[in-house]
Amino acid sequence: MTVRAYVAVEGPHDAELVAALLRPLGLKRVRAEAQLDPYWKRLVPKSYPHNGDLLARVPVPLFLAGASCSVAVHAANGVSELIRRTQASLSLVDGERPAIAVILDADNEESPATRFGTLAKGLRNLSLSVPDRAGAVSTEAPRCGVFVLPDNASPGTLEVLLEECGHVQYPQLAKLATDYVDGVDRARLGEEDLKDFTKPAGRQKAIVASIATILRPAKALQVSLQDNEWLRGRALELPRVLAVRRFLAEILALPLEAPVSA
Repeated sequence: MTVRAYVAVEGPHDAELVAALLRPLGLKRVRAEAQLDPYWKRLVPKSYPHNGDLLARVPVPLFLAGASCSVAVHAANGVSELIRRTQASLSLVDGERPAIAVILDADNEESPATRFGTLAKGLRNLSLSVPDRAGAVSTEAPRCGVFVLPDNASPGTLEVLLEECGHVQYPQLAKLATDYVDGVDRARLGEEDLKDFTKPAGRQKAIVASIATILRPAKALQVSLQDNEWLRGRALELPRVLAVRRFLAEILALPLEAPVSA
């Protein structure tokens, strides 16, 4: 019996987080449409440009598969879009609903509890059983849960986890990147130039991006997350990373310790 799960995330970096954390469970990226589980085929857009927008990224999910698991990871932007895309995707699949997971950042303008509450309400309107707290997974079918990065309690983003991973996996690069970012002379840069850097997560994003630039020059961060050691080895045992791993394993009803043959 194939266990299927639909995971909605906020962007391509979060999608790569999911792919990396499911790798130890034996799930691999599906690259060819011919190898895709037919259950998901209606989620693959059939036309371009998407909604007539030549600049919009075609919203095809990242698909992962193992011997007994099949996962679609779909990126959206913001709570309302996560709910809308989940609803649209569920309307396309035939047969039994997949397990549902949503992973989003803790917004510094709202508490993690508030973000969870808004999203949980929207998912419950789709007749999904959402537990009363972030990070938990319902036991009734279809399993469902929401994880608010970095740890369901603290404000922050995916980069909080990645910065911790960087210091474990690439300690020299992480120190150099931190010194570089902290050495920026803000007085010499304009307000417009610094508008992203001065956001609450700006410093961490800059540090993580600096490490990734050395590892994969001129490539996007998600390429480095896919190719490099950010989410491997000792990084997998970091408490906040381990919490996300456990959440995903529960969604798939898999034991965390036992890999699945792919």
